[in-house]
Amino acid sequence: MRIDKCWLCSSNIYPGSKCHKHFKAKHNPRKLRWTKAARRLAGKEMVTDDSVEMERRRNAPVRYDRNLYITAIKTIQKAERVEELRKILLRRQRRRSIIERKRSLAEKELERHSHILEVPNDMLERREAEGEDAIRETRHMKVSQPKELVRVKKTIKKSRRGGDAMDLD
Repeated sequence: MRIDKCWLCSSNIYPGSKCHKHFKAKHNPRKLRWTKAARRLAGKEMVTDDSVEMERRRNAPVRYDRNLYITAIKTIQKAERVEELRKILLRRQRRRSIIERKRSLAEKELERHSHILEVPNDMLERREAEGEDAIRETRHMKVSQPKELVRVKKTIKKSRRGGDAMDLD
């Protein structure tokens, strides 16, 4: 059986029932969020990459040459490593942009509701006065100092039974 690219989701499989159902219903693959087309459109997958160009199928037959296949396998392995690194970089850039967007939204929210965070001076003075009153009221009370704990080493006496007996300790 020949494995091709799926004509809906672009994955390396024979078209499954899920893809076939959506294809028959004439659904747009760019609007189905799980397809490669939608992921590329959203910027979640790499679009411009040399390795994608290398994977493209060519219909011209090539005469068998062992050296050609060996070099092709080596270049494919190198390309996979490079592609993996590029994917990692893409994810990091996306994460950075998401974090920056969240931070800017949080700053805007703080600016919008800054009046809630501001504490008037009279409230601060009232809190300080209440704290001083509490100190005056509790001055006459005696507060015991916490005792310092000392670790004592206990010695356990062993019974003089035979060496074959089981210990219950």
